[in-house]
Amino acid sequence: MLRVVTPEILDSDDCPPQEVAASLRDIASINRKFGGVSASRSLIERVSRLTGQKHFSMLEVGAGFGEVPKLVGEQVSPLGISLATTLLDIKRSHLLTGERSVVADALALPFPDGAFDLVHCNLFVHHLEPEQVSRFVAEGLRVSRVAVLINDLVRSRIHLSLVRAAAPLLQSYVSRLDGVASVKRSYVPDEMRKFVPTRYRVEISRHFLYRMGVIVWKR
Repeated sequence: MLRVVTPEILDSDDCPPQEVAASLRDIASINRKFGGVSASRSLIERVSRLTGQKHFSMLEVGAGFGEVPKLVGEQVSPLGISLATTLLDIKRSHLLTGERSVVADALALPFPDGAFDLVHCNLFVHHLEPEQVSRFVAEGLRVSRVAVLINDLVRSRIHLSLVRAAAPLLQSYVSRLDGVASVKRSYVPDEMRKFVPTRYRVEISRHFLYRMGVIVWKR
């Protein structure tokens, strides 16, 4: 299945505020029920297991409501792992008030080198074109001390059929349209590997319901 780029409504300035909120609630539900939270948890547990580190400062890029890092933090807490997360999104309307958050461009992160242990994103990278993915990985590696973690969709015809079948379960028409667009413009593991400079070690894993996990090790 060839990658097809279709603009997503949630990314536009014309998306009504009530639909932004409804669509972000849909995304949060999808992450809870269909593998988003479990995939990110698996990545963080692996980093902790291989490094022996238990406490991580983490930048969540394309954060939206920030539910994934919050739920992952709750789930890994019994293992003695803690996350101190800063949320980053390009739109203030995507972020909840009262959270530690920054409005900025993921391709030009406004932080010094090595500002965080981890840079993590969920359902973000498929919004980027190949050259932009490489730039994001480079920026993530610059501001991280340990690794860049990517949790995203895997493009496939079966996945596309599942998303279309699940459309009636979503609250927002934006989610129904953007869900199809997201699968069509997402990447497959072999493509993702090409975006990482060869001098860095990269691990790519598959997770529940067409999720892909990527760990790019800084050291």
